[in-house]
Amino acid sequence: MADDARADGPESTAAGDARAEDLAGDESDGVPVVALDASALMAPVEAGLRLFEELDRLLGGYETVVPAPVVAELADLQSGNGAEATAASVGADLAERAETVETDESYADDALVALAAAGRVDAVVTNDRPLANRVLAADAPVIGLRGRNTLAITEP
Repeated sequence: MADDARADGPESTAAGDARAEDLAGDESDGVPVVALDASALMAPVEAGLRLFEELDRLLGGYETVVPAPVVAELADLQSGNGAEATAASVGADLAERAETVETDESYADDALVALAAAGRVDAVVTNDRPLANRVLAADAPVIGLRGRNTLAITEP
């Protein structure tokens, strides 16, 4: 579920200073792979964040992936009513711009942590503070809101 908590902290890199080179891309072209959480995909509605424009600014080139459990979470949330359902609907549309990846985990947060811990992604984009803490503990960077509608990288 989306969490309004911020993924920044004392180790956050100032958004203007962060570069794609800070993330060690595993692809032969050196492009970082970032995993998107439901909270990040819902942020355009919930926080006025222009998600992909901010990722472009922050990283330059990158690839995005979304674990299948995140897609399922968005589908469940958009079946309701109100602002959360609207945000989830927008998030599901944005998720189509990313590659859906399978994991052994059925819970969205667990899938994101597993991807980070296994080195399958270079960073996780989330606004969910408990998830951000788990990703950082798995020794992977987190990209999250810093301020009103700006993304920043928090290194482990």
